[in-house]
Amino acid sequence: MNKLEMTETIIAAKGKSGLGWEEIAAQVGLAPVFLTSACLGMNSLVAEHADKLCQVLGLPAEVSSALQAFPHKSWEKSVPTDPVIYRLYEIIGVYGETIKELIHEKFGDGIMSAIDFTMYIDKEENPAGDRVKISMNGKFLPYKRW
Repeated sequence: MNKLEMTETIIAAKGKSGLGWEEIAAQVGLAPVFLTSACLGMNSLVAEHADKLCQVLGLPAEVSSALQAFPHKSWEKSVPTDPVIYRLYEIIGVYGETIKELIHEKFGDGIMSAIDFTMYIDKEENPAGDRVKISMNGKFLPYKRW
């Protein structure tokens, strides 16, 4: 089973279960963003978590094996058209250089890790309209000089 087949199988089982990603993640013991990313093929799980996910959703062993396989982290390079993904793309387009400048000013020449990294997506209720709150936390990695 490849990652695409794995994702399709997981999404179908999730739909039948009636569970949301946060409920599934709580039962598996992982953060919702990380678990969802693994289920969509962009990260891998250790056997314990892969097997637990399969147990929660009633999935066969080949799904667990596919979840444990290291991913090939590749994505479409064109401008996305899905409105949610496009807006995040737009945010980076508009604020990416600003984020880079402020990181360099505060930390020096380097990057924020996407490996030693966490992200949480929360709903913030607001009388003027509910807000999406995305919190990202990555280790600063200075560029090595030699």
